[in-house]
Amino acid sequence: MRAGLRALTSRGRSFLAAGVAALVMALLLGEQDLLRIGVLVTALPLLAAMVVARTRYRLSCARRLDPARSEVGGEATVTLRLENVTRLPTGLLLIEDTVPYALGVRPRFVLDRVESKGIREIDYRVRSDLRGRFGIGPLSVRIADPFGLVELTRSFTISDTLVVTPQVVALPHVRLSGEWTGGGDSRTRSVAAAGDDDVAPREYRQGDDLRRVHWRSTARRGELMVRREEQQWQSRGALLLDTRRFAHRGEGPRSSFEVAVSAAASIGVHLAHEGLGLRLVTDQGAEHLTDSGLSWSLLDTLAMIKNSPARSLDMGITALRSGSGDGLIVAVLGSLDPEEARDLARLRHSGITGVAVLLDTATWDSAEPDAGENFLAVQAVLAGYGWRIVRLPAGTSIASVWQDAANRGRYAINPAGGAA
Repeated sequence: MRAGLRALTSRGRSFLAAGVAALVMALLLGEQDLLRIGVLVTALPLLAAMVVARTRYRLSCARRLDPARSEVGGEATVTLRLENVTRLPTGLLLIEDTVPYALGVRPRFVLDRVESKGIREIDYRVRSDLRGRFGIGPLSVRIADPFGLVELTRSFTISDTLVVTPQVVALPHVRLSGEWTGGGDSRTRSVAAAGDDDVAPREYRQGDDLRRVHWRSTARRGELMVRREEQQWQSRGALLLDTRRFAHRGEGPRSSFEVAVSAAASIGVHLAHEGLGLRLVTDQGAEHLTDSGLSWSLLDTLAMIKNSPARSLDMGITALRSGSGDGLIVAVLGSLDPEEARDLARLRHSGITGVAVLLDTATWDSAEPDAGENFLAVQAVLAGYGWRIVRLPAGTSIASVWQDAANRGRYAINPAGGAA
């Protein structure tokens, strides 16, 4: 009963106050009709509180997200499944799911009655213009009386997570491989599995194909031996993302930082689909990516990436230098000075292809008078070391300029800020 009284709504408290006032006035004035009205008005919220407080509904709840990952600006459908597991039908239920502000307003629904063992499914959509991991839930159920005098809230404990990944655009195919002596389409390669390839036989293991049995070794060793499988070769590369706060301009989804994250996601997914073993490096160092589902691991990591307070790319350059076997380095860069560009440019040497996606931050903030000259200087430094330059100004999709990554050799800088 105490819980029911605490659950009185504003209407219920008003009824209770009006009823008490009517009772007091009836006793003072000796009005029997007013006394009856006072008893009725006072008893109504009290009875409603007692009935709602004694209600023992047992509901089960399940939530499904479709899809569990959504791109920035995309929609996801949330399906709630409620089941009444008791033998009694429910009364009026007010359903409210908990969603963060970035996904929109909290969805609310009214269920008039759920029969015994009945099931109800409710759908609603969420949409976010921001990257990140957003918790959805828990679900709260408000039990109310028909007059709206009492509302008692009970919550489930389960919650789910929606991952909003950066926007990924399809990129045209561009040949980025480094050249071996004699030409061809080879990239610098590394053994995908640990250890060097060994064609010597080994012991038979359950599940091995019997066609690989090495009979001569079997006869010599006295136990079943099989030929080792030829190990897979995999091209490897590194993706550098400049996350320094001072290196980017603008705010919100259209800032240069968000454009850089989207460009890195598009390039990473594109290269992963072409079979490149990729590692992600930022100005804070190397990021951990799982071996399986590389594209999803990359997108999940980029969904949570934030601006860093770092002032230099030293840690990122060190992480790139410590990696072995990279045949390709793609750097998505904000504003940097020529000296930093020179340190980065030295990573490229014979057998390594370097691609620099330079965000022209002057197009985000025209208030910097020297930004254009600094951009040309950085571009000249990288091009002088043989890097391929992709200029990405504000309002331009990475897909429309990605073809520039095919251009090789030194670049002639023209007055318009492009590369020829």
